Amino acid sequence: MTRTIIIGSGIAGLASAIRMARRGHSVQLFEASDRAGGKIAERRFAGFRFDAGPSLLTLPELVLELLDDDLQFPVRRLEMITNYFWEDNTQLKAWNDVDRLSQEIGEKLGVSSEKVKSYLRKSATVYDLTADLFIFGSFHRLKNLLNRKSLKTLLNIRKLKAFKSLHQFNTEELEHPKLVQLFDRYATYNGSNPYQTPATLSVISHLEHNLGAYIPENGMFQITDSLIRQAERLGVSFHQNEPVMKVEHSGGKVRGVHTGKGFYEADVVISDVDIHHFYSSLMPEVQKVTKIEKEERSSSALIFYWGMNGTFPELDVHNIFFSDHYGEEFRHLFSLKTAYSDPTVYIYISSKYNKSDAPEGGENWFVMVNAPADVGQNWDELIREMRQYILEKLERMLKKPLSGKIIAEEVLSPPEIWKLTGSVNGSLYGSSSNSRYASFNRHPNFRKDIRGLYFVGGSVHPGGGIPLCLSSAKIVEDLISGAEIFNLRKKRD
Repeated sequence: MTRTIIIGSGIAGLASAIRMARRGHSVQLFEASDRAGGKIAERRFAGFRFDAGPSLLTLPELVLELLDDDLQFPVRRLEMITNYFWEDNTQLKAWNDVDRLSQEIGEKLGVSSEKVKSYLRKSATVYDLTADLFIFGSFHRLKNLLNRKSLKTLLNIRKLKAFKSLHQFNTEELEHPKLVQLFDRYATYNGSNPYQTPATLSVISHLEHNLGAYIPENGMFQITDSLIRQAERLGVSFHQNEPVMKVEHSGGKVRGVHTGKGFYEADVVISDVDIHHFYSSLMPEVQKVTKIEKEERSSSALIFYWGMNGTFPELDVHNIFFSDHYGEEFRHLFSLKTAYSDPTVYIYISSKYNKSDAPEGGENWFVMVNAPADVGQNWDELIREMRQYILEKLERMLKKPLSGKIIAEEVLSPPEIWKLTGSVNGSLYGSSSNSRYASFNRHPNFRKDIRGLYFVGGSVHPGGGIPLCLSSAKIVEDLISGAEIFNLRKKRD
């Protein structure tokens, strides 16, 4: 029986454990902290429950396909995806139906329905041309580049708009500055700058608006809970509070891992830790892939978990309050490495659909602003400043006092994200996509020189976010399957 070790229990690590166990492997999963799940976590205090990390699910089938029928959970397709607010009192509801969405945009911004639909058709085309190669496959394998689908992608390279920034593409296609800003924000879904990231990131708007945005009925943490139960059912052995200290290899083959409790032999090791941490701490003697060092780190987040006394009917599950100076906000994030006084504020209120997440007459506000990666800033000062900026902005735009409504509060900052999740610098998505070559520069899901060593998670190919992390686990399973078939044939020969 193949002995497989998983390092890290983020969603990609859990998915890998499930996939390997289903292949008949003996699987051990090592987690440095006292809980599994990585960034998909929850917080409970003062009678409130919060999803601590991701708050929206696309391509839910990537999760559900991992689960036995009795462990699958209901997911709700949101009728209204996001409620958008601007300082001039413009408010726009992003409905999940494209016809209804385009009508709303036409009424509120005067942009024709056909222009909106044309944009979403083009984002669907980009997805169709890139998904198999850049999302669901490993283009680091030559054979994956020498097929009909890859050739089709290369022949249609102009349709990918890879040599334009997302902002340039959106400006050309959508024209209205508010609509451009709305679709620019999808760059933040992988911690990038819309003024730099390639226009291929328009695929995110396709996932959300064409394919649908979802939420598990009992909150995002239900994803983690169900995956853990599935892994346990398949016999995966969990080692929590047991960080891996070193990955052992010799003769071009992985041999196992060292922890504080000893050495564990393995035929396969799959790492779900930040790739920078992996090379600096777990395998420092091995040459790094230098391309990843050149890529700019993704942004992080500053999150306030507010237990609110009162309900706010003008808000929905997902709400965005835009900055009046979007370009300046990103200049502060990526160039100045600091917070901006007019931030874009995101509020996620799960108690809008799950009443048990807040006491009666209250709401659980997950209040997030984009934040720079942690490079030693004075975070105590930045937290105080940003809290004040956020409150002033929300009170101004909602036209009501809020500070007295906050009856419970916790904060999550980039240094804490680094500490809790192992994401180096608190960067939520590893490297940003702030260059046209970012996709190519992400670390492969394997190393050619060390057999049996694989990589999953947001810091390697294909990137960050729930769908891509889950995809990385599927890619690795395919790589291992191919290796097993090759070895079997070799033995027969």
